Amino acid sequence: MNCRTDLAIEAAAQAEKLGEKDVRQATSTVDGVHVSRLQILSPQGAAALGKPIGQYVTAQLPPLSDDEKRLTAYAAAIAQELSALLPPHGTVLVVGLGNRSVTPDTLGPAAADMVLATRHIRGEFARAAGLDDLRPTAVLSPGVLGQTGTESSEIVRGVCREVDPCAVVVIDALAARSVERLGCTVQLCDTGIAPGSGVGNDRKPLNREVLGVPVIGMGVPTVVDAVTLVRAYLHEDTDAPREEPPMMVTPREIDLVISRAARLVAMAINGALQPAYSPLELISVARGM
Repeated sequence: MNCRTDLAIEAAAQAEKLGEKDVRQATSTVDGVHVSRLQILSPQGAAALGKPIGQYVTAQLPPLSDDEKRLTAYAAAIAQELSALLPPHGTVLVVGLGNRSVTPDTLGPAAADMVLATRHIRGEFARAAGLDDLRPTAVLSPGVLGQTGTESSEIVRGVCREVDPCAVVVIDALAARSVERLGCTVQLCDTGIAPGSGVGNDRKPLNREVLGVPVIGMGVPTVVDAVTLVRAYLHEDTDAPREEPPMMVTPREIDLVISRAARLVAMAINGALQPAYSPLELISVARGM
């Protein structure tokens, strides 16, 4: 079916049935988070789903609330999945992609603002402050091409040459097929991210081939393709030719969705990188720096 989505789990639902040599799936539930793990194993599977070969983890949450205790539990479950994709040691570069001037696209920068940068905390100062167990972390929000005149991948590649990370975690807003997934679904993958692909504005990808290190993509869907949405409600064939101009739809409460989703993502990253510390406390420190 011709449907625009960044979510591998939705692409798999649309694809024709594939064998276990092509695609493998498993599900579990942890602390109220429904986790689906999908592995694309072959070129045939990659072609059918329109995604690169690799691992895709989708965490589906109840609607996000102001209950900090539940948010902490959700973040802890996602942090476990992120930890499994990251190398156990070494510096990690966290990159928040997106345009701060466009609300549905601010997830990356908003989450990155709450991830604690620790790469500069080292040596005698770290030992004296009792912080010598912090994992070195660098944080970057490169902006977008229209603001900087430079591709995000070019900026990140240059920073990687200086920082020499063992892995890069890239945060970006995603597009979904189903409105029910907006703001309450988190996708992680070990194949990186192609900025803008979900809204038909493909930029140069951030992946292992481009950056030279493992790249973990992490995102939350904030928009739905309007044509796909209307055809889904009307039960029309989405394989029909599409002549309508591209248009994306976002919830009217998108400010709240971004605020909560960014905090969830930041808590999960802080929890995965600094498991000995409270994710909420790390957010407070990051905001105060």
